[in-house]
Amino acid sequence: MATFSKIYSFRSFLASNSFCNCNTSINCYTINHHVDLTLDTVIQKIQHEIDILRQLPNEKAFGKQAIFLADILNLVESVQNLLVQNSEPGAVLHSLSRQTEQVNEPAEYFLTEEIRKYVRIKPNRLKKQNFMGANGTFTSIGHACFSMKSELEEYMDYDVGEMCNDDWRLAQKLMVHGCDPLPRRRCFARAPQLYNKPYPINESIWKLPDDKNVRWSQYRCKNFTCLARNSSVKGFFKCTDCFNLTHHESPRWIVHSYQDANSEMTADILIAEVLNLKPGEIRIGLDFSVGTGTFAARMREHNVTIVSATINLGAPFNEMIALRGLIPLYMTINQRLPFFDNTLDLIHTTRFLDGWIDFVLLDFVLYDFDRVLRPGGLIWIDSFFCLKEELNDYLEAFKILRYKQHKWLVVPKIDKDDSEVFFSAVLEKPPRPFR
Repeated sequence: MATFSKIYSFRSFLASNSFCNCNTSINCYTINHHVDLTLDTVIQKIQHEIDILRQLPNEKAFGKQAIFLADILNLVESVQNLLVQNSEPGAVLHSLSRQTEQVNEPAEYFLTEEIRKYVRIKPNRLKKQNFMGANGTFTSIGHACFSMKSELEEYMDYDVGEMCNDDWRLAQKLMVHGCDPLPRRRCFARAPQLYNKPYPINESIWKLPDDKNVRWSQYRCKNFTCLARNSSVKGFFKCTDCFNLTHHESPRWIVHSYQDANSEMTADILIAEVLNLKPGEIRIGLDFSVGTGTFAARMREHNVTIVSATINLGAPFNEMIALRGLIPLYMTINQRLPFFDNTLDLIHTTRFLDGWIDFVLLDFVLYDFDRVLRPGGLIWIDSFFCLKEELNDYLEAFKILRYKQHKWLVVPKIDKDDSEVFFSAVLEKPPRPFR
């Protein structure tokens, strides 16, 4: 490294793809070849030092020094790979690897070193395409991260190998505002101080979890009893009774819980009604809602596996779902669904996609639902509510998918003086011929 520093600034390695501005010159080839051999020597020496450190008894000292050496090793290997790519006329480069675009590389925008290391391109160590067909790893962050620079740099300000800050709310704020995906971090996530074994699965589904298994510092309520109590000021308004497993959650989707007194109509659709539309065909699905996993719990009784997607809006929704023995998926509405095309049997949503949502965003969300839903799969819109004068616009958004309508219900929302309505539907994705 000392030898290199006499000739090149180390930063210049990251800012250029080549060590000379020629393509066919013999002298250029000789210089590149000499640099490549020198890089190989440096890499071997660093790897040798890491091997020696592994044999030391002091694990903590090994960890810090090894991380330092590994960072240097990655940077040197990045230079070597760029040199190889530049010398091979047929090499395929990512756009961010091209010299003309280096000035605008995302890493240069941030000051915190951990962000810079994360977003830089990581070339493959074998100097060829990997099994995924890429010549490197291109770690990404959400585009809005650039407009939330100070918040992201605060999030990435930590000591490598130590405990992370208690900053999940900052992380969620970044996600909700479009800085999503967030960068990975090299620190240990904080856990509850005294974590107890979860209850057995036959108990956990309908029993409030142990309070010790949640970090409560960022919540208004400090235990599950507070969340389940009707009189509590809980810090969230969506799904205010979701933690009341006995009286509120237990009857849901089993019996009708909402009914308009005048028309005797209900927006509630029962699980049995939906499963009877496709006997034996509904096996896996997604619940994209705000809740504590009760829909997944009820579907489990019918041997249907449901993944529950939600965020922690003022309460530990994800922890609650997991402690009940169900599968939480921590994601915002900003994200593309992490499922492959035509794979799910069912998508259910309630208390989330309502009249607050922009029509264009709703369009993108519904087409993403369509993407992951298999032909013959079902979308279950459960008690979507909006202003009465906007109902037709929202209904047109759902009709544009051209799905078969198994159920289509519009019911007045009685607590809003006839100004709002509920809409519920079960829609089937049609087969579409390949063109």
